[in-house]
Amino acid sequence: MDFQKLKHTLYSAVISDTLDSMGYLNQALSPGIRPLDDNMVLCGLARVGIYMKIYHDDEEVNVYEHEIALIDSLQFNEVAVLLCHQHHDIAPWGELLSTRSKYLQAAGCLTDGSVRDVKKIRHMNFPVFAGNIGPLDSKYRGKLMWYDIPGKIHGVNVSSGDFVFGDVDGVVIVPQEITADVVKKALKKVEEENRVRGMLEQGISLSKAFEEHGIL
Repeated sequence: MDFQKLKHTLYSAVISDTLDSMGYLNQALSPGIRPLDDNMVLCGLARVGIYMKIYHDDEEVNVYEHEIALIDSLQFNEVAVLLCHQHHDIAPWGELLSTRSKYLQAAGCLTDGSVRDVKKIRHMNFPVFAGNIGPLDSKYRGKLMWYDIPGKIHGVNVSSGDFVFGDVDGVVIVPQEITADVVKKALKKVEEENRVRGMLEQGISLSKAFEEHGIL
């Protein structure tokens, strides 16, 4: 897939509509996760990491070991999807992880936990979508225990390899096995919506446009 083309052509609503038309009605994350900048677009393949709540750190706990391994293994156009079970006192993401991930040409980060170093991340224009903003480190509070295993974020199942798309309207997760079909149909729907928009801009009634194209 040409992720750069998809990033600039698709939008979360058209992907959600496409999924609905295929019978996948629960692929949009529930409200609460927002981009650090409303102009950010998240588009790539998921790499899932799951955190556990903790209350201390020492050499045996080694809080960062799996987190470092996951980030260092990110590939081109992959999205770190970090599940903190909506514990906002866990901030698994910040400037340094963004810097490393951007160097690796990863596509961004999605987390239901918190993110910090927001000003610096915005400056580097790295797509990060998070459940909260706060200064707390994950140290003493949460440890990434497993990665590349299935999980759930804001009510939606997610596995490594799933297609993740997020923009100012929200985030959708497309299961890997239907990604190619969804993308093809979503691109076609974008073309159809563009035609309908052109009709409306020329003064054609909404009812007439809907009668011809079935798009609203």
